[in-house]
Amino acid sequence: MSLRGVFQPPGDKSISHRTALFSLLAKGRARVENFSPCADVRSSLDAALALGAEADLNGDSLVITGSYGRLRPAAHIDCGNSGTTLRLLMGILAGGEGDYLLDGDASLRKRPMERVAAPLRRMGAKAQCEHGACPVRVRGTKLHGIDFELPVASAQLKSAVLLAGIQADGQTRVRERVASRDHTERLLRIMRAFISKTGAAWLVQRSSLTLPDLFRVPGDASSAAFFLCAAAIIPDSDVTAEGVLLNPTRSGHLDTLIKMGARVEIERQGDEPEPWGRVRVRFSPGLTGRRIRAEEIPSLVDEAPILALVATQAHGTTVFEQVGELRLKESDRLAAIASQLTAMGANVVAEEETLAIEGPSPLKAPSRLDAFGDHRIAMTLRLAGLLADEWPVIVGEDSIAISYPGFQETLAELRT
Repeated sequence: MSLRGVFQPPGDKSISHRTALFSLLAKGRARVENFSPCADVRSSLDAALALGAEADLNGDSLVITGSYGRLRPAAHIDCGNSGTTLRLLMGILAGGEGDYLLDGDASLRKRPMERVAAPLRRMGAKAQCEHGACPVRVRGTKLHGIDFELPVASAQLKSAVLLAGIQADGQTRVRERVASRDHTERLLRIMRAFISKTGAAWLVQRSSLTLPDLFRVPGDASSAAFFLCAAAIIPDSDVTAEGVLLNPTRSGHLDTLIKMGARVEIERQGDEPEPWGRVRVRFSPGLTGRRIRAEEIPSLVDEAPILALVATQAHGTTVFEQVGELRLKESDRLAAIASQLTAMGANVVAEEETLAIEGPSPLKAPSRLDAFGDHRIAMTLRLAGLLADEWPVIVGEDSIAISYPGFQETLAELRT
């Protein structure tokens, strides 16, 4: 069994989140094309609607009107499974005038929110977490700028502070030790915010945002990564992703494949609103393991599960450094990766902050695997089953809809 053909991934999840949520601070009206259909992004759109936004979604085309100055004064927002929705809303609502309760499902309630609330309180915000997690209560108030260094490489934390910063008096400076994805900064520039970068710091000031008239979302880099990475290790595979996001803060999985010896072709075809193009990956025998350094992790953090599968087929040891943040995702991804790939015959060791994989290992799928309700684990296991030429039952496979509801259809089109 192999994967062969051309596919177009759905609109990028991270960018789609932001186009919906940033409208709450903006004026104007935008038509957003290739808007992501996934459940997480729907949480952001539903949150915007609950707060008073006006929007019309038809397939993957969204028309949304900025609701600056017209937010409902109180709301109870269900963020579902989406950490992006909740954390960005904390920054957006901190500078308003309302009283809001932000909550989510059982998985989201286990994820850390105090790391966002703490810097917002330094800015004068009234943000309180339940035992460091959600539900989170945010009461809008007058804010002032701060100088803040990210304790971890987190685009969501960075975004929350920047979104509060554009509503604050004075300047807000956010410093990064390691660069995280920069979709918020790019979109704020497009929306005419006062934002600049000096060295490793982003600077923002109080800004009036305006939605662009037309905005096309590139294909989701993380969704594409699953099929592209699988093509590198499944014999006779040749897969091309069209229209996919090529933002360098999101392409670490491609850099890693190339460094491991994979046959990867990248053709950049455009730069608006972010770099995008075509990526082709072919079966690549003779891959070699490598040490993936801590500074590389933010650009591939969502792709770590599928890269771990790639590592099971590479010669030698692959080590992911400083990946403890994976324990704080929809599942404990380090434990999930280690347990399920080990059950398939791989040699995997998960420590507190590292993941080590010795390869190559022939894989055999048991009749039943567990995704632990995590969409990225579920997609990895389904593709691992193809590598083992089997089709195991995967508990929690329906979680794939969180990020890639068309995954099974794309898989069916590419299987040969």
